[in-house]
Amino acid sequence: QVQPVESGGGSVQTGGSLRLSCTASTYAFSGYRMAWFRQAPGKERKGVASIDTDDYTTYAESVKGRFTISRDNAKNTLYLQMNSLKPEDTAMYYCAVEPWDSDYPFGGYNYWGQGTQVTVSS
Repeated sequence: QVQPVESGGGSVQTGGSLRLSCTASTYAFSGYRMAWFRQAPGKERKGVASIDTDDYTTYAESVKGRFTISRDNAKNTLYLQMNSLKPEDTAMYYCAVEPWDSDYPFGGYNYWGQGTQVTVSS
């Protein structure tokens, strides 16, 4: 059973930066595709950024040019660098992993973390 664990959330002002991390204890970390999702209060959870086993990345339009997803397989860690943060980025951010690639970068994830809160104030 793979259990992702997120960290790095917090409170920042508009224009600030945060880096989220997600670790997953598995010997086959490099074989997992991974993604970050977020859910704001009263709204549905949506995909933010994904990275597959070939390091191909996909981003939601709302974060392109501001967020960067990356992975360090040697450290079993997934990252989300968030720059130029806006109040509308405020949400609970979740890490999700899945042991095979898919044609749907934000679909079919079965392993989820508990989330880390990001709050951006104006």
